[in-house]
Amino acid sequence: MVDIFPIIKILFFAALAFIVAILWTPILTHFLYKYKLRKWVKREKAPIFTSLHKKKEGTPTMGGVLVWITVASLAIGFWLLTKAVGPDSFLSDFNFLTRKQTLLPLGILIFAAIIGLFDDLIGVFKKGGGLRMRQRFIIYTIIAAVGAWWFYFKLDWDLLHLPFLGDFNIGFWYIPIFIFIVAATAHSTNLTDGLDGLAGGVLLVAFSSYAVISYSQGRLELATFCGAIAGALLAFLWFNIYPARFFMGDTGSMSLGITLGVIAMLTNSAFFLPFIASILVIESLSVIIQVSYKKLKHKKLFLSTPIHHHFEGKGWPETKVTMRFWIIAGVMAAVGLILYFIDTNII
Repeated sequence: MVDIFPIIKILFFAALAFIVAILWTPILTHFLYKYKLRKWVKREKAPIFTSLHKKKEGTPTMGGVLVWITVASLAIGFWLLTKAVGPDSFLSDFNFLTRKQTLLPLGILIFAAIIGLFDDLIGVFKKGGGLRMRQRFIIYTIIAAVGAWWFYFKLDWDLLHLPFLGDFNIGFWYIPIFIFIVAATAHSTNLTDGLDGLAGGVLLVAFSSYAVISYSQGRLELATFCGAIAGALLAFLWFNIYPARFFMGDTGSMSLGITLGVIAMLTNSAFFLPFIASILVIESLSVIIQVSYKKLKHKKLFLSTPIHHHFEGKGWPETKVTMRFWIIAGVMAAVGLILYFIDTNII
C-alpha cells in the first residue's frame, strides 16, 4: 500500500503557506503604504522602459518578504513545536527543517533575503538608487561560494549528474560550476522581475517542479520546503498580478533565485533547470545577445531588454506578455520534468 502521508504533508504546507501569507498580507500592505516604501523608476537610462513604467512609480516594493517570512516562520515554528512536544509525537512528523535537506536552503533564503531587503531600502530612500548590477552579481557569487564550500567541504560532495550520461565525480571543478549555476539563476531571476506577476508566476512553476523532483528522490523535507515556497508564492501572486499592489523587490528575487539554484544542486538536477526555469534563461540570454550585438554592430537588436520589455515596446499589453511567458514556463517545465523522469527511469 502506498504511503500517502508524504503527499499530504507537502500539500498541507503548500496550503498552509498560502493561507498564512494571505492572512498577513493586509498588515504588510498597510506597513508598505504607510511608510511609503515605494518603487522609483530611474529616468536617466532605458527610455523605453521609463516611458512604459513611469505610471508604476509609487507602488510599494519589498513584497517578497511575504514569501520568505512565511516560509521561514513555518519551518522554524514547526521545528520549535517538535522540540516542545518531543520526537515521538505525531506533530513531529510535520517538521521539515533538517540539517541534511533544508537547513542550507532555508539559511541561504533568509540570508539573501535580508541583503536584498537592504538593497530595496537603499533604492527607496535614494529614490531609484541601490546596488548596481555588478555589485549584486558579486553578492550572488559570494553567497553561492558559501553554498559551494558547504557542499564540497562539509558534505564531501562533488558528484554532478549529466542527463542520460550518468553521475561523475568532478572534484574541485564542482565549486565553480556550483557558483555559476546559483549566481546565474539569481541574476536571471532579478532580470525577470520586471512585470507585474511575471517573476512570481515563473518561480511558482519552478519551485512546484522541484517539489515533484525532490519527492521522487525521497527528499520529503526538501519537497515540503519547495511546496511551502510555492504556496507562499501563490499568495504573493494573488496581489502581484496586474495592477500590482506591491512589487517583489530584491528581497524576493535575490533570495528566491539563489535558493532555486541551490535546490537544483541539492537534487543534482541542475541540467534540467534550463527547462524548468526556461524564462529565466531566455531573459538572461536576451541581455547577453543585446550587449554583444551593440558591441559588434553598434546598434540594438531588441527595442529593450530583458526581452519582456521588447514585447512591451512592440505594443503588447503587459498582461499579454506576462501570461504568454507563464504559458512558456509551464510547458517547458513539463518538458523538463518528462526528461527528468525518463532519465531516472521513473517513466
